[in-house]
Amino acid sequence: MLLVNKILPIFFMPLGVTLLCLLAGLILRKRLLFLYAALILWVFSMPVVCDGLMRFVEGGTERVRVSAVHKADAIVILSGMIREVNGAPLGEWNDAVDRFEGGIDLFKAGKAPVIVFTRGQMPWDTEAIPEGELLAKRAVLLGVPQRAIRLTDRVANTADEAEAALKLLGRKRIILVTSAFHERRATMVFEHEGFEVVPFRVDYRVSPNSGLTVLRFLPSAEALAQSETALHEIIGWIYYWARGVFAK
Repeated sequence: MLLVNKILPIFFMPLGVTLLCLLAGLILRKRLLFLYAALILWVFSMPVVCDGLMRFVEGGTERVRVSAVHKADAIVILSGMIREVNGAPLGEWNDAVDRFEGGIDLFKAGKAPVIVFTRGQMPWDTEAIPEGELLAKRAVLLGVPQRAIRLTDRVANTADEAEAALKLLGRKRIILVTSAFHERRATMVFEHEGFEVVPFRVDYRVSPNSGLTVLRFLPSAEALAQSETALHEIIGWIYYWARGVFAK
């Protein structure tokens, strides 16, 4: 099921659709399909498009202050912010490091007595250390008491994280910390498991001060990657919405 979740969305992404158009164009000898492929790739590679998509999935560009967050039974921080590197025993951060920092800030502000890290690990990375274990060690170094830290079972995606958190905590009121673009889908999944969720969005990818210039219409690999991230979330919303509808 994990492989299906990872592979199927590729064919709805700009790169996947572009490749399908190119393949169909070669087989059918239709020049128009080559034009479609180029147009799709160009449109979703423009910063103005990727920022619009990302702003839509993020649900705004303003981060809630820690002081304004209501208290809960636990702070749950989703994985996806560390890569393992030789010579770095606790791994190295990627762009989503705000998940960790935001969760630590919430804990130190007394917003919950327990902080939960998920043991993120892909099934094919059997030699990798589950991410939550590395994050727990980092949290202790920052003064979080070991007794306040909880670790889930090993997980591979958001649905796994929600199920593992339920097993660990039961149906509780939680502060769910993840990237802004991922928060809406994550909230859907955790609420489906019976949690009362207080969302805490971090790791915003779009600046509110992005001006409209000619450069924002020029394609870039970074913009294409961000467009695909946003579209992946939208596909996730549709999937979980449909699952909820047909489950009734």
